[in-house]
Amino acid sequence: MRQPTELGRAAWKLMHTTFARFPEKPTGEEKEALRQYVHLFQRLYPCGECAEHFGQVLKKYPPQVSSQKAAAQWGCFVHNVVNKRLKKPEFDCDEIASHYDCGCADEEKEPKAA
Repeated sequence: MRQPTELGRAAWKLMHTTFARFPEKPTGEEKEALRQYVHLFQRLYPCGECAEHFGQVLKKYPPQVSSQKAAAQWGCFVHNVVNKRLKKPEFDCDEIASHYDCGCADEEKEPKAA
């Protein structure tokens, strides 16, 4: 059971980090890209049983892509749906943003002059 746990942790980290980096005011194209990304992620997920269950979650709770905050809160909510099924503790969705920082924001800063 170790492999699905490691895979799950890595997958959730990628998903939550993606949601944390999503624009607060996304374009229509960005919204559609995130929606497709989530559905393709589920479709191609290596653990078949997990992918099937997440597909059921997506049917009941479609991705929310109107803003960064909506995407992040939706991601936390569906993560908690999965955690309940697996009898794992739930995340505090008010604190989700502080847990997933890839450090990518540093790329947006102007380089300092030498």
